[in-house]
Amino acid sequence: MTPIRRNILLNPGPATTTNTVKFAQVVPDICPREEEFGLLMEEVSSELTRFVTDEDGYTTVLFGGSGTAAVESILSSAIGDDTVLIINNGAYGKRMCEIAEAYGLHYLEFPSPPDLPIDMIALESIVGSHAISNLAVVHLETTTGLLNDITSIGNLCRRHNIDFIVDAMSSFGAVPIRMADMNISFLAASSNKCLQGMPGVCFVVANNEKVTALKDRKPRNYYLNLYEQHRHFVETRQMRFTPPVQTFYALQQAILELKQEGVIERYERYKKSWETIVDGITQLGLTFIVSKEHHSKIVTSIVEPDCSGYDFQEMHDYLYDQGFTIYPGKLDNRKTFRIANIGDVSHEDMTAFLKSLENYLRTIDFFRKADE
Repeated sequence: MTPIRRNILLNPGPATTTNTVKFAQVVPDICPREEEFGLLMEEVSSELTRFVTDEDGYTTVLFGGSGTAAVESILSSAIGDDTVLIINNGAYGKRMCEIAEAYGLHYLEFPSPPDLPIDMIALESIVGSHAISNLAVVHLETTTGLLNDITSIGNLCRRHNIDFIVDAMSSFGAVPIRMADMNISFLAASSNKCLQGMPGVCFVVANNEKVTALKDRKPRNYYLNLYEQHRHFVETRQMRFTPPVQTFYALQQAILELKQEGVIERYERYKKSWETIVDGITQLGLTFIVSKEHHSKIVTSIVEPDCSGYDFQEMHDYLYDQGFTIYPGKLDNRKTFRIANIGDVSHEDMTAFLKSLENYLRTIDFFRKADE
């Protein structure tokens, strides 16, 4: 196997992949309508379902597209003329509001600080005072690294007979999820984050009864119509439109590698890398936003250095030359940058990154300022 240069991606997806996932894409050309490829997609769908629930009552609907396509499919397909309540405590909760606005959905926005746990008393008060059919939340809000308590929110939805929608884009494959226990009706995720596959495939894991109930609903969307995509796959073992063929082979390999490692074990590996990061940046004199007890331990929003010589793009370029890719912040009112620790990376990689970060900070005299 020819070695491939290894870049350490510390952005919150796409993640650093194994060579075996990369090389899984090198396969003979095949028409995706052949039975052989249909069987591969069926296997992928079943395996993805089993990561988060039992296959008997749930199904995974596959799409070609980024993760946002899966979220858009749910919102545009599963919401009728009733009201959806969207929790907005970061850029991706805001994005769900924007999707709802684009489709003219009846929605209520529940704003919540991006660095604090959701006020469940206030949330239940809103739910109790409005006729709400669906509630949507981002599980891991990568704006700050906050992990929302979907168990408590799911129980609230159960008490009020509300369909629960979860964007699990950055948690699926690492943070343990059990859809039935958490009362989740629809869950969105993608191939290229904690699954450690390649970008290009997204999917919706749905309660069978909930997705079947969409049969007679007037569609708002054509390509992303959740019911039609589900129906067509059940009947033909094919996606309605051309899938990203090679990406599916990579995803098949990534699923195999996740099964070998284990979801819980993968999360433990990620946590060890996260602990290395937060200990290291603290020693360097930097701070992160979300408290440890509410942190996802997957992506960390770090306050930018308070130093006249600091420039994010210059820091990005310096670290990029060392083989590390970092990501800008998404908070409007605070200057931050983000470090993710997902993918085929280890705590040793985090230690090497911290050394490069320390070297950059020395070039801008950050430590001299701290000593004054």
